[in-house]
Amino acid sequence: MKRRKFIEQAGIAASAIILVPTIIPASCVGKGGQTAPSDRINLAFIGAGNQAGNDVMDFLADDRVQVTTICDVNKKSAGYWDGRVAGREYIRDVVNGFYSKKYDRRYNACSDLEDFRDVIARKDIDAVEIATPDHWHVIPVLMAAAAKKDIYCQKPLALTIAEGRAMSNAVRHHGIVFQTGSQQRSNPNFRRICELVRNGRIGQLESVICGLPSGIPDYGKTAHLTETAPVPKGFNYDLWLGPAPDAPYAPCRTHVNFRWILDYSGGQLTDWGGHHPDIAQWGMDTEYSGPVKIQNARAKWADHPHYNTATDFYFECVYENGVKMIVKSGEDFGVTFIGTEGKVWSDRGKHTVEPESLNNTVIGSNEIHLYKSDNHFRNFIDCVISREEPIAPVEVAHRSITIAHLGNIAMMLEKDLEWDPVTEQIINIPEANRYLSRSIRAPWDAVYREYEIKNS
Repeated sequence: MKRRKFIEQAGIAASAIILVPTIIPASCVGKGGQTAPSDRINLAFIGAGNQAGNDVMDFLADDRVQVTTICDVNKKSAGYWDGRVAGREYIRDVVNGFYSKKYDRRYNACSDLEDFRDVIARKDIDAVEIATPDHWHVIPVLMAAAAKKDIYCQKPLALTIAEGRAMSNAVRHHGIVFQTGSQQRSNPNFRRICELVRNGRIGQLESVICGLPSGIPDYGKTAHLTETAPVPKGFNYDLWLGPAPDAPYAPCRTHVNFRWILDYSGGQLTDWGGHHPDIAQWGMDTEYSGPVKIQNARAKWADHPHYNTATDFYFECVYENGVKMIVKSGEDFGVTFIGTEGKVWSDRGKHTVEPESLNNTVIGSNEIHLYKSDNHFRNFIDCVISREEPIAPVEVAHRSITIAHLGNIAMMLEKDLEWDPVTEQIINIPEANRYLSRSIRAPWDAVYREYEIKNS
């Protein structure tokens, strides 16, 4: 942590020189309807893989934001975006190119860094997006929260239930704004069906089906590259591993395919667990709680030298009121709510209702109206300015991804689990609670302990 203290004392002036253009165009001083620099939110990206390539364009479209820094352990090949190899230098150049066109002059103020600690130490950065692999969410979140930086963190929220709890505690303790990248909450189709369910339009809710993808996509066509190989130039692989167990480098481990290795993620179940189960909990009004039992879990596991997540899965979540949520792969894709008087279904960009008369129903002014957001990224910036809670806050995200984590635990143990959503403990198999957390490799274990907020 000497690095952080050094930069706090010596790096601020240098970074300011980098960030301010030598010639300031009229658009930068609030003329022509533009936002003045003093009113802009300086945003840095921690993680420059494929998701960052998508998200940076959404933030660039918001004139209230100035993207100042791109950070990644990989200089040139952090991920795949639009069929091209990305990386921190590539995304940095995209940002500078965007601003050059916008300001009608050469713009070179967006910098790139390798170590996320250098980003967090910078006083001129107001907010960060964390778009790293799952195993690299918790420590940057804890440190950024302690530095009072607002956070947009991609889903799934955390690698484990314990890490999710630590993240939620830290956000609450430090009073920062936190948005999770569960963007389906900002989709009007999902909001519509959830309002229908919450207002009793399908009668008494009986069950929910969350249909998730199956299999293991071979992103970047590297799944067959399983042999140990030299680490590519410009790639800090040891920092990429970070808190995860030490392992020799093989191309199939990194880029987007990290999702299929349990040391770094939880497969399709956790990749989509921050989406459809999240919407299910929204419609069920259980987004700050969770199921009391996980039952009938079964899975088919990957057959690969390194990939070991579930390729097909099924489990049932039973809630205290008797409602059953079925989470399964391969069919019934989307979210389906089934009630005594009808059912509703939604996926991205569409929804259906039964009976069809529900299409004409109007949610009255005295009924339940859910949080409305039509742009997930703008909603985050809105809340950074207003200091209100965004549509996908950290505690909600933690409760949603807990479902996927419990499903993975039940499938691995091949046993039913009784879960206490208040104490967040497995009741019937106490020894199974060891799966709620993972060991953290030194020296990152000490960093985690330093920043962990156990009680908020």
